[in-house]
Amino acid sequence: MYSDAPDDLPVRPVVPAVLAALRATGAAVLVAPPGSGKTTLVPLAVAEEVTGRVLVAQPRRMAARAAARRMAALLGERVGERVGYAVRGDRRVGPRTRIEVVTTGLLVRRLHRDPELTGSDAVLLDEIHERQLDADLALAFTVEARAALRPELWLLGMSATPDSDRVAALLGGDAPAPVVRASAAAHPVTRIWAPPPRPVVPAGGGRVDPALLDHVAATIRRALREHDDDVLVFLPGTGEIAAVSNRLAGLPAEIAVLPLHGRQRPAEQDAVLRAQPFRLGESDARPRAGSDRDRRRVVLATSVAESSLTVPGVRVVVDSGLARVARTDLVRGLGALVTVAVSRAAATQRAGRAGREGPGQVYRCWSAAHHERLAAQPEPEIATADLTRFALDLAAWGAPDGRGLALPDPPPPAAFAVARDSLLAIGALDADGRVTSRGRAIAAVGTHPRLGRALIDGAARIGPDRAAEVVALLAEEGVAGPRDDLTVALRRLRSGTDAATTNRWRAEVRRLRTALPPGPGPTTPERSLPDDLAVGLVVGLAYPERLARIRRPDDRTYLMSGGTAATLAPGSTLIDSVWLAVAVADRTPGAPAARIRLAAPIDEATARAAGGALLTTVREVAWSGTDVVAREVVRLGSLDLVERPLADPDQDQLCNALVDGLRRTGLGLLTWSPAARALRERLAFCHTALGDRWPDVGDEALLATATDWLAPELAGARRRADLTRIDVLSALRRLLPWPAAARLDELAPERLTVPSGSRIRVDYTDPTTPVLAVRLQETFGWPEAPRIAGGRVPVLLRLLSPAGRPVAVTGDLASFWRSGYPQVRAELRGRYPRHSWPVDPTTAEPTRRANPRRR
Repeated sequence: MYSDAPDDLPVRPVVPAVLAALRATGAAVLVAPPGSGKTTLVPLAVAEEVTGRVLVAQPRRMAARAAARRMAALLGERVGERVGYAVRGDRRVGPRTRIEVVTTGLLVRRLHRDPELTGSDAVLLDEIHERQLDADLALAFTVEARAALRPELWLLGMSATPDSDRVAALLGGDAPAPVVRASAAAHPVTRIWAPPPRPVVPAGGGRVDPALLDHVAATIRRALREHDDDVLVFLPGTGEIAAVSNRLAGLPAEIAVLPLHGRQRPAEQDAVLRAQPFRLGESDARPRAGSDRDRRRVVLATSVAESSLTVPGVRVVVDSGLARVARTDLVRGLGALVTVAVSRAAATQRAGRAGREGPGQVYRCWSAAHHERLAAQPEPEIATADLTRFALDLAAWGAPDGRGLALPDPPPPAAFAVARDSLLAIGALDADGRVTSRGRAIAAVGTHPRLGRALIDGAARIGPDRAAEVVALLAEEGVAGPRDDLTVALRRLRSGTDAATTNRWRAEVRRLRTALPPGPGPTTPERSLPDDLAVGLVVGLAYPERLARIRRPDDRTYLMSGGTAATLAPGSTLIDSVWLAVAVADRTPGAPAARIRLAAPIDEATARAAGGALLTTVREVAWSGTDVVAREVVRLGSLDLVERPLADPDQDQLCNALVDGLRRTGLGLLTWSPAARALRERLAFCHTALGDRWPDVGDEALLATATDWLAPELAGARRRADLTRIDVLSALRRLLPWPAAARLDELAPERLTVPSGSRIRVDYTDPTTPVLAVRLQETFGWPEAPRIAGGRVPVLLRLLSPAGRPVAVTGDLASFWRSGYPQVRAELRGRYPRHSWPVDPTTAEPTRRANPRRR
C-alpha cells in the first residue's frame, strides 16, 4: 500500500521516523505543513505495520470522503475496498477495508459503544490543531482507552501547525510523545499583500462590509489576469459566496464559478474536488471527462477547504481574511454566527492550498502590518460553543466534570454549568451529574441532546417515523432549504423534488429510526396531530424555551417562552402565525431582537404539550403599571396564557405590592396636605442641623422605611386609591420618638414672634437655611436675626417693603442696620410716606400699620 504512493511528497522522508516512534512508544505527533501528504501517505504506511484496521479521524465529512477517495485512487481502487470511509448517514467499507476514514464525531460515538475499538490497531487524529469539540473528545477518550484498555493501540496526532508540545504531552501520558516534523511543504507559495484601497468596516456580528466583497471580487479578477491556474477563494459564509459570485458576473465563458461549502449536497462537493475538466455550457456542479474544451475554475469556499482537502488545479488562493464562527448567548440560549478575522495559523493553512500541486500564489486581502496583529491561533471551539452535547459525552464516558481526561483545555465554568442544567432538565443527568439511562439513550441517537430528546419523546407522541423525519430535518444541515417554514420543507422533502437532498434526508431518517430504543407506539392525544402541528411539537420538545407567541396583533414581534424577542424575515410565509415553534434563531450583538431562521406554526395546545415543563400556575399580587394587580396566572415560561383575578389576595402581598408601587412611582402617590409638607420640611431641617438623632425624611429614606412609618395605613390598603387617603401628617409624626417630638417646636418652631408682635411662619424649604419673610417695619428694635436649633442656626431674614416686595436678604441684621438700611430708607421713604422710616431703626418702635392719613 505505502509503496504505491508518490515518492515526491514532502512527508515521505519522515515516515520511517513516525513509524519508529510508534513502535517505541505507541504514540507520536506528526507536524507537517499543508500539502505535504500526511493525510494520505501516513495512513498507508501505518496500515502496513499493523494487522488490524487503521482509523483516520477527520473533523469534517467532506474531508473524510476526500481523504478516502485520494488514498483509494493511489491504490488504483474504488472507495470501499482497502480504503473506506464512514460519516453520519454514509458508510463505504467492505471486508477488505484496512483504512477507514471517519469523522471525529463518529469516532466519539464508536468509543462510547466500544471503548476498546475492537478490530482497530491504530488511530490517527488528523488536523488536531483545529480544536473542534469532537476532536478534543476523540483525543481525550482515545488516550484514556489506550491507557486503561488497549496499551498496544497506536495513537498518532497529525497537525499542520508547529504548536505541538501540549498535544504531545496529552498523548504521551507519563512522558511527552515523540514529535516528528516534516521540513517543507510540497511547493513554495508566494504571498501577495492586496489590502483594500481604503479602510473598510471591521468584521463584526454577522455582516461583512460590501466594500470588502467588492475588493475581493476585484482581487479575483486580478488573479485571473496575472495567472493561468484555477483560483480558490476563501470567504466567511454562503451569503458572501453568493454575493461575490454575483459580482463576478460577466467573466469569460471559459471560467466557471463554483461554490464549495458544508451545506452543499455531497455530490456537488465531490464534483469540485474531482480532478476532471468541464464541458462548456454544462452545469458548474457537474464536471465530466472528455470535454471539448477545459474551463478554468474559480472556487468560492468557506473554511471547509482550509485543511485536508486538495482542490485540483488550484495554484492561486485569494483570501478575504475572514471566518465565521459560532458564539453562544448563555443568557438567552441562542447562537449567533460572528464574523472574525482569521488567525495567522489559519491564514497559513489557506495559503497552503495553493502549493499542493506546484508553486503557487496567495493574494491576502490585508496588509503585512495587519497580518502581524492577527491572533496566532484560532480560538478553540470549547471557549465559545454550546457545550450541551460535550457535557453529555463526558457524563456518558464516566467523567462528568472532565477531570483526569486529556482535554487540551477545560470547559469554561459558566457555559458548562448551563449545559449541565439543560441536560438535567431533559432527564439526561441526575442531580449528581451522572448520566441516566435516558441520557445514554439520548447520547446513542448521535445528535445534539436536544434533538435526541425530541426524537425519543416525539416518537412516543406522534410515532417514530414522523419524529425521525422532523429530527432529520433539523439535524442534517442544509436539507431544510433557504426558506424558514419547516412544514413546507418537510413536504418538499417527502415529495422528492430535489432527489439528492431528499436521499440525504431519508438516509438520516433511517439512521435515526434505527437509533430509537424499542418502545410501544404513540398512545398520547398528539398521535393524530396533522403534520403542521406534529412538526411544531417535535421542534418544541427540542427547544421549549423557543416556543413563541406574537406580542400584539399590530406588532409583528414574537416573544419566546425564554423571554427573548424575535422577528421573522420580511416576506416570510409564517408572518400570519400567532404561535411558532422556533428551531433556529440567532441574535447579532446589539440587535433589539433575535432573527427567526427556521420555525413551524403551532397552536396554544401544541405549545402547552411541547413545553409542559415550563407550565406554571402562580398567584401574583404585584404593582403593574399604575396600580396593584392581584391575579392567578397560568404561564408558559415568560408567556402569560390565562389570567384570572384573585378574590382574596394575601394582605402581606398587597402591602408589599403597594410599597413597591410607591417606590417605583414616588411619594407623589400620597396626598400631601400643607401641614404634612410643613412638618416634613421642619424634620428635614432638624436632621440637617442636629444629625441622625432626628429622622431622615428625604425621598430615598422615606421610601426605604415605608413599611414602618405607614404600617397602620397599609394594613388595610388594597389599591392605589387607598394610598391617596392616607393621613400623611399623622404617619410622619410616628417617625418622632416622644422626647424629640416634645422639642420640635422649640428647635424648629413653625412660627417666630417678631418685634411687632406678629407670629410669622418660618420657611424650611431649604433644610440648610430657614427663611423668615417679614416687613421691614416689624423688625425695628431687633438688634440681630433670631437663631433656632438651640442657637446653632441663624434665620435668614427676607425683609419686605410695605407692599410685600423683597428689599433685602440678610442673616446679619446688625450689619444691615448700619450699612444697608440707610440706602433702603432713602429709596423707599418717598414711595411709602405713610410708613415709618426712622433714622435709627434699632431704637424705633416696630409697627405693622401705616401712619394715619393727614386731613
